[in-house]
Amino acid sequence: MTTRQIQAFKDLHVRGNPLVLYNIWNAGTAKIVARAGAKAIATGSASVAGAHGYPDGEKLPLEAALDNLKLIIDAVDIPVSIDLESGYGAKPQTVADTVVQAVELGAVGFNLEDQIMGAGALYGILEQAARIAAARKALDGAGVPAFINARTDVFLQAGGEAHMEGLLDEVIQRARAYSRQGADGLFVPGLVDAAAIKTLCEISPMPVNIMMMPGCPDVEALSKLGVARISYGPGPYVRAMEGVAEQAKAVYS
Repeated sequence: MTTRQIQAFKDLHVRGNPLVLYNIWNAGTAKIVARAGAKAIATGSASVAGAHGYPDGEKLPLEAALDNLKLIIDAVDIPVSIDLESGYGAKPQTVADTVVQAVELGAVGFNLEDQIMGAGALYGILEQAARIAAARKALDGAGVPAFINARTDVFLQAGGEAHMEGLLDEVIQRARAYSRQGADGLFVPGLVDAAAIKTLCEISPMPVNIMMMPGCPDVEALSKLGVARISYGPGPYVRAMEGVAEQAKAVYS
């Protein structure tokens, strides 16, 4: 993994012509998606955890997640980004140590979310900004300008109230704060309203990443709204496992 490869990955984030990531969970699925024509590979934390027999939420040990990352990187010749959830620790230095381990294995970028694991709450804007700043400082020190995809769970945690007044304003505040500390992209899972997505893409200082989920516009529509990155999240894993379950039931029924 070189600086040129990282820059090539960053250049794939184009507003209106998004990078589409069909999230995978191991080396085998990475090879399948790469052969299908993907320009880059990205893991999804829930999928990787599930494939290892763990629930999501940093329950999968970091060592196992990094071992899995290395197998994926060795299996494909296109850029690989890893979902590092909340950085496997609350303290900025812990986050810094985590991201450096990932990029040293060859990852070109990673997701870093503002959810406090197990608490059902988010880090304050200044807290998360400090965690992102620590990650960027560590990457600079390692000479690896990896792509920090700053995920905010403002909408995801709001659930059925996902488009209540004020949430978009908070996301924009977080986007500005995270960008100032070195984040490269803004990932907003749970945001599915077309008008809100369009507004966010127009205002955000960083390219916007949207996750495909029920109620979300399709890829073509998201492109027209100005989205620069589209993730499929746990969807591919869930559908694959549903297929396995159906076939297994047929065998044993």
